[in-house]
Amino acid sequence: MPKITFLIIALFMQMGVAFCAEFVFEGTYQNKNLYVSNPVAVEGFGFCAYEVTVNGIVTTDEVNAATFEIDFSALSLTFGQPVVVVIKHKDNCEPTVANPSVLLPVSTFECKQISVNEDGLISFSTTGERVAINFFIEQYKWNKWVKIGEMNGKGVAKENINDYTFKTKLIAGENKFRVSQQSFDGAIRSSQSASIVSSTPVVEFERNTKEMLFTFTVRTNYEIVDMYGLVKMAANGDKVNYSKLTKGDYFLNFDNSSVPFTIK
Repeated sequence: MPKITFLIIALFMQMGVAFCAEFVFEGTYQNKNLYVSNPVAVEGFGFCAYEVTVNGIVTTDEVNAATFEIDFSALSLTFGQPVVVVIKHKDNCEPTVANPSVLLPVSTFECKQISVNEDGLISFSTTGERVAINFFIEQYKWNKWVKIGEMNGKGVAKENINDYTFKTKLIAGENKFRVSQQSFDGAIRSSQSASIVSSTPVVEFERNTKEMLFTFTVRTNYEIVDMYGLVKMAANGDKVNYSKLTKGDYFLNFDNSSVPFTIK
């Protein structure tokens, strides 16, 4: 084989190894572009990234630069649309996205109405959802908002209105509910609350200090928290064996009650 031919083959083999890595970033389009820092390739010429695709389509962005912009507006994306960005780059170097948070989910819903009936059916309607973020169903009991369920958000709606229902079991007395979403940065967005007074019988309990056992008259959701509000036990049942807890002061939360007790 001629020497020049061998050198060309070897060069293409090296290029095949160099151009093999990908940086993948997923999120939702929110009318903002991504900015990429693109270092010089390790061989000293050219830049690290050499191609960008969005949802499988090769973009026309100028990537042969130290920094470049991924222009989503050129792709006719709609607000809230899922996007998968793939930045293909050479080996032994990696581009970085300067503002990745612009594709991360932010809660934007407005709750138009929320209600609950005597069967424990919670109904609510929203507008303004731009991203499909899970809803947390919360109930106010034990002097705090408690998560009692979770359901998928629907995101952008054709008529800008999404309707939801969630079934729960009412506790004795007043029942107050709301729905919430959490944005990527931890910010919580909550609806107004809906209330109903239930005639459900109050759950009673007995304590056996020798066996370190609580017994309820019916199955119920419960939790045991310490004096710092940390949840030590939580479940649904008609008995609670708390023998594994250390000495100290606690609260037994169940049904609509919060009862202090001490382990000596």
